Amino acid sequence: MLNLKQVRFKFTGDKPVEAEITATGPGKIKAGDIKAPAKVKVVNADLVLADLSDKKAKLEAKLTISPGYGYQSSKDRQPEKLGEIVLDATFSPVLRVKYHVDTARVGRRTDLDKLVLEITTDGSIKPAEALSHAARILIASFTQIVEPTFEKAKAEEVVKEDDDEALKLSVEELDLPTRIANALRKGGYATVKDFAGVSVADIAKVKNLGGKSVDIIIKKLKAKGIKVKG
Repeated sequence: MLNLKQVRFKFTGDKPVEAEITATGPGKIKAGDIKAPAKVKVVNADLVLADLSDKKAKLEAKLTISPGYGYQSSKDRQPEKLGEIVLDATFSPVLRVKYHVDTARVGRRTDLDKLVLEITTDGSIKPAEALSHAARILIASFTQIVEPTFEKAKAEEVVKEDDDEALKLSVEELDLPTRIANALRKGGYATVKDFAGVSVADIAKVKNLGGKSVDIIIKKLKAKGIKVKG
C-alpha cells in the first residue's frame, strides 16, 4: 500500500474512473502494469509496487482514481464498498521548490538582483506550467486587493435580471467542456446569473481553471450578452 501511494497519475478527466492490476508470479509488479482508461497516464511507470516470488502467487486489485487538489487524508473518507481501502492522496504535482537571489547586471548597472527558482514536479506537469499557474493565482488574488469587488456592487449592476432569459441558463447550457462546467459549479457558478458583476480575476480564482479555460468562459458569456470586467 505504501508503494501504491507513490504512483503519480496524469489525469485529464473530472470524474472518478476505475483501473485494475492483474499479475501472476514470479516477478515484479510495476506501476506501468496498471490498466487504466486512456485519460489516465501513469507518470512513474517503473515504480515497483510488489514482488511476487512464487509462480503460484497472484495479485488482483481494482483501483478508483479520482481528481482533486492539495492533500486528502484517508481519515476524511469512508470506504464506499466492502473490502475497499482508502489511501492518503497528494494531488499537487509540485514536489519541491527552492529559491535564491543572485546579483544581476544589466549594462553598467551591477546593483540589481535576480530571483532563481528551482521547481521539481512529478512529471505530470512541466515546472514552467506550474509556475505559470501559480502566477495566475497570485494575479487574481492581488487584483482583488487593487480592484476589490463586493456582493453589493454585483447586485447593483444587475438590471432587470428576471426579464433576461439568458441569465437563467445553467453553465452546462453555455456549451462549455464538462470539466470547465463542473469546476464552475464547485466554485459557486451554477447559472449565467451568477456571473453578473464578476471580474476576470474572480473567475480565475475558481480551482482547476487555467488561463485558456477562463478565456473560453468569457467568450461564451459574451455570446449571451454578459460582460465580464477586465
